[in-house]
Amino acid sequence: MLKNKRILVTGGTGSFGKKFIETILLKYPEIERLVVYSRDELKQFEMAQLFPEDKYRQIRYFIGDVRDKDRLMRAFEDIDIVIHAAALKQVPACEYNPFEAVKTNILGAQNIIETAIDRGVKKVVALSTDKAAAPINLYGATKLASDKMFVAANNYKGKHDIKFSVVRYGNVMGSRGSVIPFFLSKRKDGVLPITDDRMTRFNITLEEGVDLVLFSLENMWGGEVFVPKIPSYRITDVAEAISPESKLEIVGIRPGEKLHEEMITETDGLNTVEFEKYFTILPSVEMTWKSDDFVKHFKGKRCDYGFSYNSGENSEYLTVSQIRSLVRYHVDPDFDLK
Repeated sequence: MLKNKRILVTGGTGSFGKKFIETILLKYPEIERLVVYSRDELKQFEMAQLFPEDKYRQIRYFIGDVRDKDRLMRAFEDIDIVIHAAALKQVPACEYNPFEAVKTNILGAQNIIETAIDRGVKKVVALSTDKAAAPINLYGATKLASDKMFVAANNYKGKHDIKFSVVRYGNVMGSRGSVIPFFLSKRKDGVLPITDDRMTRFNITLEEGVDLVLFSLENMWGGEVFVPKIPSYRITDVAEAISPESKLEIVGIRPGEKLHEEMITETDGLNTVEFEKYFTILPSVEMTWKSDDFVKHFKGKRCDYGFSYNSGENSEYLTVSQIRSLVRYHVDPDFDLK
């Protein structure tokens, strides 16, 4: 699938981007070019120490912002596949700087779409978030708009041979700004601040996120939103796993937060197909392909009326022991499992 392909990753120095780049370089050495596109020169410098160009001949480092269409036009030259991972994603920062979030997450998405069409890109996979389902904060609202734009791009691409799809998943274990690194840094104080003891979240590892993107690249028809079946965790269990001796301090839900995250709303459930390891939200507008053909081809099953998928009603929850093992393996190799 990736032999002799040229891939560009926006937000390539972020948590997902680094793991994706690492995976591609290790598993797909036959790739022709791999472009890291981001606006942070320091992170690119640090990443180049891990993946130097003299050792990995395929890799390129491009300084650029998704808001800058001219720079995208240059970066997308001769690119086959774009993975769009760049975003402003910190909920409080987006609430305080709303139009900055709009410019990056919405206008930036439009720049990606238009440049990909104009430059002859073949496939675009955009990363979404559980916060885009029934959003109550600006970050989620901008990502919902972005998702809709990437789906709709399949209809206004004209005769260009290009497909756009979206992958949506929950909290990435150990990513920058997430709860587990925060708790690890706070356990020395003997107090862990939690927002609400009823709170739950979906959990996915970086490796699983990368695998989902690669799966979507191989199976996309254009217009789908791929949603993995992943476990949930209770915030109190995460606190118990990280620092059982610490006191829990209830600080209240922050603006824009939910008790339970959703990935598929009841309304989206009307267009959702279930498979063994994932769900696919099919486009509600007519595409060049028929949804019944998609369901039949991949041997899926349409979800029942009233179906939704949220972290508080999930069929699988991580235990305290499982959380500890995941933290040791994916976040901190020195973490004590006892």
